[in-house]
Amino acid sequence: MKKGKRQVDKSRKVTKGMPSAVLLSIAIHVALFLLAGMLVVFTVVKKEEQKFEPPKAIERPKMKLKKPKVKVKKTSKPKPTQRIVTKMNRANMPEIQLPEMSSMGEGLGAGLGGFDMMPDFSEVSVFGSGQSIGNDFIGTFYDFTRGRNGRKNAMDSGKFITELRRFVKSGWNPSSLARYYRSPSKRYTTTFTFPPTLSSNAAEAFGEPPDDERTYYCVALHYKGQLVHPEDIKFRFWGLGSEAMVVRVDGRTVLNAAYPRDGGEFDTAVLTPMWQTRSADSRRYWMGINLSVVGDWITLKAGEPLEMEVLCADVIGTIFQSVLCVEVEGEEYERSLERGGPILPIFKTSPVSVDLMEAIHANLNPGDACVTNGPVFCDFTVPERTEPYYDTSDVPPLKPELHEKSNYQEPRVWTLLDGRTLDAGFVTVIGGKAVLKSGKRKQLKIPVGQFSQEDRLHMDLADPPDFLINFSKTSEFVPPPKPSPIQHGMRPLRRSDYIFGAELKQRSAGAYPHELHVEYFAVGEEIDGDNYILFDRQSSTFIPSKENGGCHSFYSIEPIRLTATAMRSASPMRGTKYGGFLITITDECGKIIQYKTSSKWLFENLENLKKLPVGKHFDKRCIRVGPPRPTQADRPSWI
Repeated sequence: MKKGKRQVDKSRKVTKGMPSAVLLSIAIHVALFLLAGMLVVFTVVKKEEQKFEPPKAIERPKMKLKKPKVKVKKTSKPKPTQRIVTKMNRANMPEIQLPEMSSMGEGLGAGLGGFDMMPDFSEVSVFGSGQSIGNDFIGTFYDFTRGRNGRKNAMDSGKFITELRRFVKSGWNPSSLARYYRSPSKRYTTTFTFPPTLSSNAAEAFGEPPDDERTYYCVALHYKGQLVHPEDIKFRFWGLGSEAMVVRVDGRTVLNAAYPRDGGEFDTAVLTPMWQTRSADSRRYWMGINLSVVGDWITLKAGEPLEMEVLCADVIGTIFQSVLCVEVEGEEYERSLERGGPILPIFKTSPVSVDLMEAIHANLNPGDACVTNGPVFCDFTVPERTEPYYDTSDVPPLKPELHEKSNYQEPRVWTLLDGRTLDAGFVTVIGGKAVLKSGKRKQLKIPVGQFSQEDRLHMDLADPPDFLINFSKTSEFVPPPKPSPIQHGMRPLRRSDYIFGAELKQRSAGAYPHELHVEYFAVGEEIDGDNYILFDRQSSTFIPSKENGGCHSFYSIEPIRLTATAMRSASPMRGTKYGGFLITITDECGKIIQYKTSSKWLFENLENLKKLPVGKHFDKRCIRVGPPRPTQADRPSWI
C-alpha cells in the first residue's frame, strides 16, 4: 500500500509541474518577440530617407562632320520614268503564303473597330495603292517563274498559258495557283488602266524588290471586287491586254481582250474557249499597243452589286498593258481623229485624282481613252471631274525676297550701352568698328562692342558672307536588264542613277554667327517635249564658323533614277534627262542673300517652284502641268 501511494504522489508531482513549464516557455517566446519588435522599430526609426542625386554630366567628345561620299550601287532601287518616288525595300518572305481574304476590301472600307481607316496616297501607282477606300478592287500578284517558297521555278510560255487556262476553268479559284509565288502585299485599285509600261513596274508596285539585272516575265495580276451603280445602267466593256486581260462578272466571262497571235499562243479561244466576242467593232480600233476587243452587254440594277474579277497577264516580259473602258448604251462618244475609234471613258469606281490621272496619262495615248468622264461604279452618286486641272492664269508670281544692303543703310536710331543715342545710317564694319554716316555726312567710327545687342544684330545681317556655290551632280550608268528566255527582242532602254547636292565655301573674311538656310532644286527635262519635272528638293541649315571653315554640303537622300525608253527601235525615246538646278541661301530674316541657277526663269518663279511636289511636271512658269502624252509614232512596228 505504501509503495502504491508513493507512485501516485510522484505522478501527481509531475502533473503539477507541467503548467509551470508551459508558462516558462510562453514567457521566453514573448520576450523574444518583444525583443525582435524593438529591433524592427529601432531600425525603421533610425533609417534615413534616401535622396536621389542625379549623376554628374559626362562630357562626350564631339564628332567632326565630314563631307559624305555617296557611291551609287548598281542595285539601287529603280524609279518610274515619269515619277520620282521614294520606296522602302520590303523583306522578302518566300516561305509564307497568305490565305485568300475575299472580304478584305469591303472590311477596310467599312472601318476597323468603329474607326475609319484613312488611305495613304503618298505613293500613286496605276496598279493600286496600299490601302482600301471601300469601293475598290483588291489585287494579288503572281510570279509563275518562282515556286510558292520564292525559289526559281522552270517556266515557259506554253506552261504559263496552260496554268492560266486551268485557273479560268477552275472558276477562278486561287488555290489552283497555290504552287506558284504570290506576293504578300495586296494592292487596291479603282481602275484597270495600266498603259504600256515596263513589266518590272507591275512587280514593284506590289512591293516586290527591284532587280536591275532581271526581267519579270510570266506574271499575272488577279483583282476581285464588286460591280455596282447607283442607277439602272446597261453597258459593255472595251479593252486590251498584253498579253491577256479577262473580265468575269457574276460568274460569267464578259470580255477576253487577249493579245492576238494569228490563232497562236494568246488567241482569245485559248483562255476562254466558250466565249467569243459578238461585236463587229472588235479588233478594229487601236488602244495602246494593239487593237481593242468589245465585250458583252451587262445590265445592272440600281444599288444591286455583282461580283467582278479581272485577270491580267504578261508572258514575254517587255511590256505590261491592260486598259478597260466602258461604253454605255445610247451614249455618243467623241471619235479619235488619229485612231478612228470612239474615245471611251475608263472603268472606275471612284473619280480619278490628279496624281493618278498624271500617272495614267504619262503612257496613255490621248486617242485611246478618256480618264475624266463616264460613269463611276459605286453605290452612291459622285460628281464628275471636269477640266481644267491646272492653273492657266497669267498672274505673275511674287518676286523672291532678296537681301539688299541698302535697306540696312537707311538712317535709324542707334543705342549705345551708356544710354546715348544717335541718328545715322550704317556704312560697314572695319577693324571692329562700326562706320556710321550722320545727317551732316560726317562718318563716325565707334567700336562695335559699345552698341546694343539689337544694333549689333543689324550690323551682322547687313553684311552677310559671300560664298562660292557649287551644284554637285554625279551619275552612274545602269545596264539594261537581261532579256527573259522567251523575249523576242529588247526595246531601247537607258537608265542612270543620279545623286544631286549643294556645296558651299565661304570666300569673304569675317565672322557671321547666325544661321543660314540653304536649299537646292534639281530639275529634269522631258526628252520629247517642252516639259520639266522636279527631281529632288533638299534643304539644310548651318552657321559659318572656324570649325567648319565656312563650308557646308548636303546631298540627295538616295539615288534618283532617270529612265528613257522607246516602244520600238524607230520610235523616239521618251523619258527624262537632267535639266538644271537652283540653289538659294537665306538668312534668318527670310531674305535671300545669294543664289545660283542654271536657268534664270527658275529663280524668277521661285515662289511657284516651292509649291511643286517632288516628281511632278511643270512649265517655265513653274506651274504644275500634266506629263507629255505618247503619240501614234510610239506604236510598235511588229504589230
